[in-house]
Amino acid sequence: MGPSLPHVVIVGGGFAGLSAARGLAHAPVRVTLVDRHNVHVFQPLLYQVATAGLGATDIAAPLRQVLRRQDNVTVLLAKVTGLDLAARHLTLVPGAGSGPRELAFDWLVLAPGAVSTWFGHDDWARHAPGLKDLRDALEIRRRVLLAFEAAEAEPDPARRAEWLTFLVIGGGPTGVELAGALAEIARVQFVRSFRRIDTRTARIALVEGGPRILPTFPEELAADAARRLDRMCVEVRTGTKVVGVDAEGADVETAAGRSRLAARTVLWAAGVRASPLLAALGLPLDNGGRVAVEPDLSLPGQPRVFVLGDAAAVRDDAAPAADGAPRLVPGLAPAALQMGRHAARQIEATLAGRPRTPFRYRDKGSLATIGRAAAVAEFGRWRVRGVTAWLLWVVIHIWYLIGFRNRFLVMFEWVWLYVTRQRGARVIVEETSVESEARPATSPRVNR
Repeated sequence: MGPSLPHVVIVGGGFAGLSAARGLAHAPVRVTLVDRHNVHVFQPLLYQVATAGLGATDIAAPLRQVLRRQDNVTVLLAKVTGLDLAARHLTLVPGAGSGPRELAFDWLVLAPGAVSTWFGHDDWARHAPGLKDLRDALEIRRRVLLAFEAAEAEPDPARRAEWLTFLVIGGGPTGVELAGALAEIARVQFVRSFRRIDTRTARIALVEGGPRILPTFPEELAADAARRLDRMCVEVRTGTKVVGVDAEGADVETAAGRSRLAARTVLWAAGVRASPLLAALGLPLDNGGRVAVEPDLSLPGQPRVFVLGDAAAVRDDAAPAADGAPRLVPGLAPAALQMGRHAARQIEATLAGRPRTPFRYRDKGSLATIGRAAAVAEFGRWRVRGVTAWLLWVVIHIWYLIGFRNRFLVMFEWVWLYVTRQRGARVIVEETSVESEARPATSPRVNR
């Protein structure tokens, strides 16, 4: 590819960025994909790493390997620190640690993803880690496994009960999946692994500030998920607002007043925010830290700059809210994939002299797994639950995983877990070593 070809720079190797790069495979452009980490992470399965069901490498694929057959793409390991829209160049700090350099572009695609948010209480992060990257998953895995080890060594029954109490904050799909996996670990998979404690006495509480869990799902499916969690001995507390988090639990507030939930392991699944890189680059943001884009996903006033995925606030006029106001396209993997392909088509259309088209989101449905052979799924008017939904969840996640190796390993691990009820990734990573194990695949903990 000659240097005279238009240069497309893509920031972010997640679903949106990788989809845009692949979409330009046959375009007359040269592409540079910039990410501060060298792998693409399949985020929907992060909770499986966090609960020792899968290893970190099972859901990560090296970007260079994924794009090795696409000759017009160069992968650059670097951190973006600045943007000059007038001069059309980015300022980068290469991953090798050398000094800043400039990278010129003709087209720019920004897809930096999202980070966890504690809604103005960033001090809670040290006690209640979120789950947005591999480093988070490894830290949660470490805390969960160490909690059982601490309970085994604790002679005081009261303190042992605190170690065997797990509090998950946030009743969306991530929170439901975490709570269900923890219940299976305690009730089934760890039962014969310890001698001094009965892991079946573990207490798992799922706290949600709204009136029900899975608020984006139909009410009947959310109610079914709540019943299944109840049968798994998960305490589902809706209408419960968290007002404080510390090393020994959380303070919560309900209509009846404030109370205390003592737990030595608190996990945060209550919200995400667009990457702080957008603010650092001086882009105009909405209340969620996202960029309000034009219908074709371009930055207002900058037709050669696109913002995609969790970083973009995109109107979904096909799904009006109850008050008639337009909703935003959800921050889901299918939406990010569609945005990446759309941005690539707009670049190709402009280069060919064709008019651009507005982005139209196609809702592929929603799934959430609750536990062994139990899930809920919505595909338009088609609503599924139980074993059927769980099988659909398995097939769809295997299908979207990148690379035959990852598909094979994940399928093997799931079959092994289903047959033996044993989790194969029960490795406790020392806190000081978490960064070294996960660094190649994670995003910075800028909000911690």
